Amino acid sequence: MREAIHEAEKASAIGEVPIGAVVVLDGKIIGRGHNLRETSQNAVTHAEMMAIQDACHNQNSWRLQGAELYVTLEPCPMCSGAILLSRIERVYYGAKDPKAGTAGTLMNLLQDERFNHMCEVESGLLEEETGDLLTHFFRELRKRKKEEKESDSNSSL
Repeated sequence: MREAIHEAEKASAIGEVPIGAVVVLDGKIIGRGHNLRETSQNAVTHAEMMAIQDACHNQNSWRLQGAELYVTLEPCPMCSGAILLSRIERVYYGAKDPKAGTAGTLMNLLQDERFNHMCEVESGLLEEETGDLLTHFFRELRKRKKEEKESDSNSSL
């Protein structure tokens, strides 16, 4: 999870929402990713998607059987779909996502028996630390936007 946090910090450093992910197979990181939605202006460049894509490239296969995904925030529906389709075996995540979490919070797509594949899920890994990354990022973003708004209103006077 520390490596996923490191990826989240990379995202934050470039102004992205600080979410990071790594894919591990046999104790070795085979894929890394962090949020790039703002940078790429592409809705699908979530941390999990980037890490899965990197892992598939490195393994030369779309099947990641036996792999584990560590991610700082609970996966959304899109990412849960990619996790299932890539056959990842286990998902470990930090902070819950009350608005889009589909690994147990809003629903649990990853353990729905109706799908062809299911994976084990463990939540709450370094939950406070991963949650604090997000809280701090959004607090600073709101502060910056407020300052910009005040600056704009002062310069128009």
